Amino acid sequence: MIRYSDIDERKEAFIFELDDVLYPEKDYLFQIYYLFGSYLEYTELTDQKEATSFMVDTYLSEGKEVVFDRVKEKFKLDEKYRFNFNHLNITAKLPLKLLLYQDMLTLLQDIVVDRKKIFILTNGNPEQQLNKIKQTDWQGLESYLICYFANEIAPKPETDSVDLLIKDHNLQRRNILMVGNSDIDRQCADASGIDLLKPIEFTEV
Repeated sequence: MIRYSDIDERKEAFIFELDDVLYPEKDYLFQIYYLFGSYLEYTELTDQKEATSFMVDTYLSEGKEVVFDRVKEKFKLDEKYRFNFNHLNITAKLPLKLLLYQDMLTLLQDIVVDRKKIFILTNGNPEQQLNKIKQTDWQGLESYLICYFANEIAPKPETDSVDLLIKDHNLQRRNILMVGNSDIDRQCADASGIDLLKPIEFTEV
């Protein structure tokens, strides 16, 4: 497991993606499926547990993009429910707080102690991403976070949001470390001329 002390001490700013980097995205989505299952039970008398389990299984086998289409087909739902499903995905009040990966929490705490800057630069619907951030248990770290929503500028791997962040905070590219695990983050870091570290490098195998 790589520790903060193993990172080049000249790095003064850290840029994190949110989903599956700081926390597991499924922890958000599975609560959405639970809430939508409860809604269907109330409106359509559909068994909540069966509907929720079906949505989770669909996510695991086919991905989040097809969940509503599959549940619509399975339970013969009206197309009008797509709006409710999408609305929940963006604005839902979750039953449980989202928990950070332990390694990421430790890393963030060490960065704060060392008085370095922490940025969240996330792709996706800005309203949805903000909803996730607000419902994450940051354990007191929230006041140290500076958030940018790439889709308000240009989604990664376009570098516009990184360039703006650098300009806003008068940073040097050589002193920045991006933390992300997707090809999009890798491409963005490469195009921006900054180093990338994958979260898996912080995880004990």
